[in-house]
Amino acid sequence: MLLEVFKHSLMITGFVFAMMVAVDYFNVITRGRLEHFIRGRPLRQYLGNSFLGSTPGCLGAFASASLYIHGFISFGAIVATMVATSGDAAFVMLALFPGYALFLFALLFIAGIIAGWIADKMAVELHLKPCQSCDQLEVHAGQDRALLSWSGLRHNLKLLTLQRAALVVLSLVLLYGVFSGQIGPVAWDWIRITLGLVLSFLLFVVVTVPDHFLEVHIWEHIVKKHLLRIFGWTLGALLVIHLGETYWNLNDIVSRNRAWVLLFAALVGLIPDSGPHLIFVVMFAQGMIPFSILLTSSIVQDGHGMLPILSVSIRDFVLIKVFNILFGLTVGYLCLLAGF
Repeated sequence: MLLEVFKHSLMITGFVFAMMVAVDYFNVITRGRLEHFIRGRPLRQYLGNSFLGSTPGCLGAFASASLYIHGFISFGAIVATMVATSGDAAFVMLALFPGYALFLFALLFIAGIIAGWIADKMAVELHLKPCQSCDQLEVHAGQDRALLSWSGLRHNLKLLTLQRAALVVLSLVLLYGVFSGQIGPVAWDWIRITLGLVLSFLLFVVVTVPDHFLEVHIWEHIVKKHLLRIFGWTLGALLVIHLGETYWNLNDIVSRNRAWVLLFAALVGLIPDSGPHLIFVVMFAQGMIPFSILLTSSIVQDGHGMLPILSVSIRDFVLIKVFNILFGLTVGYLCLLAGF
């Protein structure tokens, strides 16, 4: 059984890794095209920044944080982003329950718009102003002129770096695991097909992108800062659930104390990391908690999205998190009372 937990963790991590690479890949291709939409009148800010937040991963939240730090968007707009975002946990949710995940992202997008409007109204009453820091934050480098060229492909294969070779081996191992049935579903269902396609795209990106993109975007950012942490938290969450069900009758304990579990989920969401949130993602995937608890945790937690703001303004960090936890608890308990 522990081997199955390990394989499940490896499957989730492989899918998350491939999706994070894909998001970063398309982010570089389309860089700068959303900025005009995001900046502007309040409603446009709520729409644009809530959209950035509801996209999987940390990139959207980092982009909004950078705009807020430079005073380009309002307090309500950054609140909209942090309410809508689920950080890297969004990729895990897509791997475990894609249908519910997309529904959750849509709800978070709407919740972000509403929360942003309320937050700006409160900001007027409390005389709050956006952060005016001019510190330059390099969220993601954008030095790649072209991510795909035949001359670049020949260069990559001829002068294979250690990082590229390691990622090629990792991609091939994951692909072999999927196609041999060692990782993921045994039957060729849509989940196994999706895993195969996503991991094939990962191999394509690893082989074709320039050295800068591979070293800075994939290796330094995703591999060194996210990959092991995601695998560790995923494995830990699955082990806790497995041991809880085996020795402590965790399912019964949680079902009888849902209101307290919802409060605990909101408090855990205050931690600026997606990892702790995965315990509630796994519990929902296994039917142990209702949707309201997952929704509360998703509203309050924001992955690493708040770290740039924490680095320049503790006051703004605290204000945003206080609003988010109050908003998340209100929405969560209303949904819990409604039976969701």
